[in-house]
Amino acid sequence: MIQIKEVVNSQDIKDFVGLQFEIYKNDKMWVPPIIKEERKTYSPETNPALKFYENKFWTAWKDGKCVGRIGAIINEDYNKKIDRKIGRFTRMEFIEDKDVSRELFETAENWLRKKGMEAVHGPLGFTNLDHQGLLIEGFDHLPSIASVYHKAYYHEHISELGYKKENDWVEFRLTLNETVVNKGVRGSKLIKRRYGFEVLKFEKKSELLEYAPRIFKILNEAFVDLPYVSPINDELVKKYIDEYFEIINPKYVRIVLKDTQIVAFVITMPSLSKAMQKAKGKLFPFGVTHIMKALKKPEVIDLLLTGVVPEYHSSGAAVILFAEIQEEMLKQGIDQMETTGIFETNHSVISNWKNYEHIQHKRRRCFVKNL
Repeated sequence: MIQIKEVVNSQDIKDFVGLQFEIYKNDKMWVPPIIKEERKTYSPETNPALKFYENKFWTAWKDGKCVGRIGAIINEDYNKKIDRKIGRFTRMEFIEDKDVSRELFETAENWLRKKGMEAVHGPLGFTNLDHQGLLIEGFDHLPSIASVYHKAYYHEHISELGYKKENDWVEFRLTLNETVVNKGVRGSKLIKRRYGFEVLKFEKKSELLEYAPRIFKILNEAFVDLPYVSPINDELVKKYIDEYFEIINPKYVRIVLKDTQIVAFVITMPSLSKAMQKAKGKLFPFGVTHIMKALKKPEVIDLLLTGVVPEYHSSGAAVILFAEIQEEMLKQGIDQMETTGIFETNHSVISNWKNYEHIQHKRRRCFVKNL
């Protein structure tokens, strides 16, 4: 018998978070989260998203052992944007047992149906800054902390439950060289002169934090028309600033200004994937040491966020951003960059990545199903 249990207290949260460590304990490609921080995701005191979006989380139990988990979310802001009653499934994990996965998804679907939803898609989070998509290609590559990793059998389980492809993201590993970087620098200089753009660089977090709220304002404007995106309110912005900007190395952030106004930004950071594996879910006693070392002496740079104000999309501001970051990377002796997920239909960005020595090594999918 499989028992489904709603997550309602601290022990339930502990079980929900801990399941990942059991499922992936022998998987060399999984990057574990910090347990203490991960648990905060499911507490209204530390995650304001729980107050703004309806949600439920459940675990599955078999023979006295936690064997699966799933969540369901209703983002009303997004539903109003697309004029559709659609819910989200999220953070599912399960052993290789189709009875377990079926029970979990039926539980989430039934709750969404009772809430008046006509369809469900996912995996998606509360906002587009949460993890999105199911990994369906690239299981032999280490994910960045901004990406996802799943068991290969998840795809089959979800497909057999009637879910179909809605959208795919693809990810690239880029290798820089002086020819590519110099070409970008030349283009950047021309664009700066043409538009009167100014580039801001940072050495201290305190300098960067001054611009953080304005960066998120640009993010809301730049991504407004993309799938799964709804505006991020001020309380959630504060949460993301506290999370992201605490670990960002300001050296790898650039902002483009036009007449003192931000028109574009890029946030990259040293890859923490190997450091997080060494930390094994804990900052202390040694986890923080591994993370700090990775931040100071990176081997790979992860692309986290890029945003350009819509009216400047065709200006070449993005060329400036990447030329600046790439120049900094080579200065620091780094030639590898992991891109964030990009919709497979975004041909302009994908064609740009293909100008580099590259591999398109990962693909993740958002599924959809009518209820």
